[in-house]
Amino acid sequence: MTAGVGALGDAPRAGGGAAGGAATAGGGAAGTGAAGGMAAGGGATLAWFHCFAGIAGDMAFGSLVDAGADLDEVLSLLGRIPVSGWSVEPEAVLRNGIAATHLAVRCQESAIVRTHAHIQGLLAEARLPERVLERTLAVFARLAEVEGRLHRRPAAQAHFHEVGGLDAIVDIVGTCAALEVLGVEVVRASAVATGTGMVRTAHGLLPNPPPAVVELLRGAPTYGVDVPVELTTPTGAALLSALGSGWGPLPAMTIGATGFGAGSRLLEHLPNLTQVVIGTATSEPTVDPAAGQPAIELAANLDDVTGEVLGHAVAALLAAGAVDAWVTPIVMKKGRPGHTLTALADPALAAQVARVIMAETGTLGLRSRRVERWLADRALESVQVDGMAVRVKVGPGRVKAEHDDAVVVAARTGAPLREVARRAEDAWRSEPDPGDAS
Repeated sequence: MTAGVGALGDAPRAGGGAAGGAATAGGGAAGTGAAGGMAAGGGATLAWFHCFAGIAGDMAFGSLVDAGADLDEVLSLLGRIPVSGWSVEPEAVLRNGIAATHLAVRCQESAIVRTHAHIQGLLAEARLPERVLERTLAVFARLAEVEGRLHRRPAAQAHFHEVGGLDAIVDIVGTCAALEVLGVEVVRASAVATGTGMVRTAHGLLPNPPPAVVELLRGAPTYGVDVPVELTTPTGAALLSALGSGWGPLPAMTIGATGFGAGSRLLEHLPNLTQVVIGTATSEPTVDPAAGQPAIELAANLDDVTGEVLGHAVAALLAAGAVDAWVTPIVMKKGRPGHTLTALADPALAAQVARVIMAETGTLGLRSRRVERWLADRALESVQVDGMAVRVKVGPGRVKAEHDDAVVVAARTGAPLREVARRAEDAWRSEPDPGDAS
């Protein structure tokens, strides 16, 4: 893949600079990319964003390119925007052993602060395909609505600082154009991870997640990760808020492609990635609903790694999307002590989980087998312990505190971990049943 440069000046003209040559007046034809024919079976073409490490504009854009959206075609559409001074530089990277695409958007320094009305004017001049224009306008409209509400001014007068910069415009239009190139009709997303601490913005230091992200994700399933990094940005949240039609786990679909978009930061315990899965929606489950949930069990026998490496590998596998991971002591040939590292993964994520096992342990091979998981109904609720939230997992006849939340409370209060967990579970049991209300 090559870099593309936005070559247009202040006035629009027939073509703009793009990777592989100048864009023509007609630009790239929508829906002719790698997944353009995916909906031929009668189902809609879906894009499901897996936001286990949050989402940002460049990560969403990069994931779609990694999944097969032709970058030259996307850049030919981006080249229609009547602004200059930008380029997109793709890079193949690894994040915690997972191969991904990082799209670096380079822009000339500018003091311009664009309003919603200004951006609407730019997009009106760009002659984008109808659905690309509609999606892009919807994203900026959501941003304007939220910015206006937060700063108490009409949406049309909302000032876009970071999200009005050239890089954010390229990320948003590029994501919408990549969806079109892939022929995506429906966008859905998982629960969205957010970071903690403070972030520096044009308005100064703000809490993380920023107020705009919290507003944009109103009504969406979210959860915090104890990482002092802005995992989800306003641009990423706006893309999901404006384009998404639903939230939850991987929807029923026939998978055609998947890709990972990388953020620029390297995180110690979390792959800084957004995943997208592209496929055709299926109206009925592909497995008997009375059967268990399909899964892939991956395992490797190891006799040359330390306990510290094994512990880190388990954490890396869970961060990469494994449903579970564990280590079993074994005795290998010639009486050598060893360990079996095992991971359980959704079939859609099995390949990336296998890559993590090999990268983290250095094993020369592993094995897999198809299994079924039988899951009891459960719900995740939240209680207060010493004024701090602790999630509890509630199932038939039992309740269990989430370990990570209990650890945080124990560390801050000095109370024993088991005592915090017991208090959280007792707090849930003591809450009145909503069904008992008269």
